[in-house]
Amino acid sequence: MTTTNAARAATTGRAHRTAPRRSRLRTGLAAALAATTLVLAACTGPSGSDDLRLAAEEPPAEESAPPAATAPAECSDPVQSYAPEGALPAPDALPAGSTMAEIRERGVLRVGVSADTLLMGSRNPLSGDIEGFDIDVLREVSRAIFGDPDRLQFRVITSGQRIEVLEGDDPDDVDLVARAFTINCDRWEQIAFSAEYYHAGQKVLVTRDSQAAGIADLEGQRVCAPEGTTTITRLGEYPGIEAVPATTHTQCLVLFQQGRVDAITGDDTILAGFAAQDPYAKVVGEAISDEPYGVGVPAANVDMVRFVNGVLERMTSDGTWAASYDRWLGVLGDAPTPPAPVYGRTP
Repeated sequence: MTTTNAARAATTGRAHRTAPRRSRLRTGLAAALAATTLVLAACTGPSGSDDLRLAAEEPPAEESAPPAATAPAECSDPVQSYAPEGALPAPDALPAGSTMAEIRERGVLRVGVSADTLLMGSRNPLSGDIEGFDIDVLREVSRAIFGDPDRLQFRVITSGQRIEVLEGDDPDDVDLVARAFTINCDRWEQIAFSAEYYHAGQKVLVTRDSQAAGIADLEGQRVCAPEGTTTITRLGEYPGIEAVPATTHTQCLVLFQQGRVDAITGDDTILAGFAAQDPYAKVVGEAISDEPYGVGVPAANVDMVRFVNGVLERMTSDGTWAASYDRWLGVLGDAPTPPAPVYGRTP
């Protein structure tokens, strides 16, 4: 198994007025985080921190437009996926010639993940293992193919790489991506998705002593979000808020811990990880967006999409999904009902 990992943190930006006690409490945490990210950056290449960064999507040339068979022109319901074909087969009974059989023959399932999104996909500093809710989903796919949840070959990627590693024939490309990956119609034009396995939403992280109950209460304050994302775009809907762009969510956390911004906005899954790292922070408010997460799959591998959907059905029916939620995302509250799959998409 091979893994790579990277993260970056910056401490740029003008100083913001903050209480001396809060600054002192945060200084140690910010220094520790900065040291950690510098070590990670020295180990490998691109950052895996920006979990909501939009993939750069240039309009395809007319002659190379995705064929209708794998990229339907109309997308009235982005979470609609391909239905499983019967019961999930045993690992030794995978259909001959299928994508799954080829992966089994290869010996590893190649997956694109984050390695520093705490609770979703991050490296355990003690064991060195990459773990989290997203990783648990991939482990169950590995179990279904090999009878072993640990036959995963990780490729640590940025949000902006999620689509490109599923599109080409490069040896470093992957079979699946599970990286806080929001399903939407534009992305269906390039890749395929499993059914929704988690429903996230944009919220805000504030200091423990903040009186804010949601994003609407942050008028006149500085709120950080990664540049080039739907997250920071939505801040424009609140003209009284000063939006502070950063390269990654990790950089936002550093600025927050140094008192240079008052809040961070992002998916509740990402903010839950930050709250777990910083005892002086909390996540507040109702979600102001819908972010249905799915497993990304190469567009041509419809059989793999159907197979992954069978795995997700098994996870929800046998309690695996709820157990994984309790372990990683319990800070957000009691486990909700897993998203109901929506099928009906046809090749």
